[in-house]
Amino acid sequence: MSQTRPRIAIIGGGIGGLFAANAMIAQGLDVSVYEQAPELGEIGAGFYVTPNSVRHLQRVGLGPAVEKWGALVGEGSQYLRDDGTIIAPVQVTDAAGWNATYGMHRADFVDLLAAALPADVIHCGHKGIKFEQSDDQARVTFTNGVQIDADVVIAADGIHSELRPNVYPPSTPVFHGTISYRGLVSRDRIPDWPMDRWLMWAGPSKHFLVFPVRHGEIVNYVGFVPTDEEMKESWSAPGDPDTLRAEFKGWDPRIEHLLAQVDHTFRWALYDREPLPTWTKGRLTLLGDAAHPMLPHLGQGANQAIEDGMALAIILAQTDKTSVPAALHAYEKLRRERVADVQQGARQNGLRVDSMSDYTDLELRDAELAAHADFRKHLYAYDVVPEAEAAAAAL
Repeated sequence: MSQTRPRIAIIGGGIGGLFAANAMIAQGLDVSVYEQAPELGEIGAGFYVTPNSVRHLQRVGLGPAVEKWGALVGEGSQYLRDDGTIIAPVQVTDAAGWNATYGMHRADFVDLLAAALPADVIHCGHKGIKFEQSDDQARVTFTNGVQIDADVVIAADGIHSELRPNVYPPSTPVFHGTISYRGLVSRDRIPDWPMDRWLMWAGPSKHFLVFPVRHGEIVNYVGFVPTDEEMKESWSAPGDPDTLRAEFKGWDPRIEHLLAQVDHTFRWALYDREPLPTWTKGRLTLLGDAAHPMLPHLGQGANQAIEDGMALAIILAQTDKTSVPAALHAYEKLRRERVADVQQGARQNGLRVDSMSDYTDLELRDAELAAHADFRKHLYAYDVVPEAEAAAAAL
């Protein structure tokens, strides 16, 4: 099998592409990553790493790095009303009670994923713009004129994927009438802030989220507010700190105290896409946001991309060059329904926390937030590996 194992090209050097490369190398596969930026990096912001992906990070040897750079959140995590009244605990463990839920700085995470790869795997300055394939080979052309051939091409190039139209006709991202203000505040500016919990305040048509990153040295905040302005989806559009403070004026004094320390903030428009009916065509498949961009209201965008990468690595490790199209369809079949459920769950949770005006009875809304723990328990308990192994065995 080793002589006939497929050569894999990953287009996109973000979290999904870099984790997939780690998982594939752990399976002994030949993989290269092509990133359009001149160097790897992420705009400073936080995200949530949950047990359903941490188990895979541990499997490829990255557990210690996650513990070093992450900030474990625990039992003090809570949902609150805008005045600070406690609604319910936030679920941070899986169904078995395992807590592997970390706040993570995106730049730290990209760095730890890249550092684990051999030096010759990542190729920056390569933006893939053209895809061609025959029965036995695929080719990608980049804006710099370079062409590469591979047995498998994985498009991990984000919500605005250049390669996705080769799989399915272009679709329009869905704007959800919300922007988020996000940023980081150093612990030394808010020394009394608890660095062991995830806190979310749900108020009229908006909500505010805070959790620690970088082992508790920094807090990450996100303020979600409604807007009629449909702005470009971006992680890095500048925002006005005074506008952000005005949006949450009169809320829990802890929020006002935190926002008083904000010097810079970014605005991020919230988009997703309707679930795609197919992710693969021949030797090309989609991964992460290229396949299933989702709202951030379950904190699952990066986590689902990691699940994708683990599933692909397991399946491709049992695949020869000739059976790649069948293997990619097996991957799609395994992942598409689960990811669609998570996409829909993120939409529903966003409506729950941002549509206070839809609830004549706030006790009902609060009860729904409390009951949401059961969904998260099972979301976090899921392990894609046994299903991927079964899918590979069935090829």
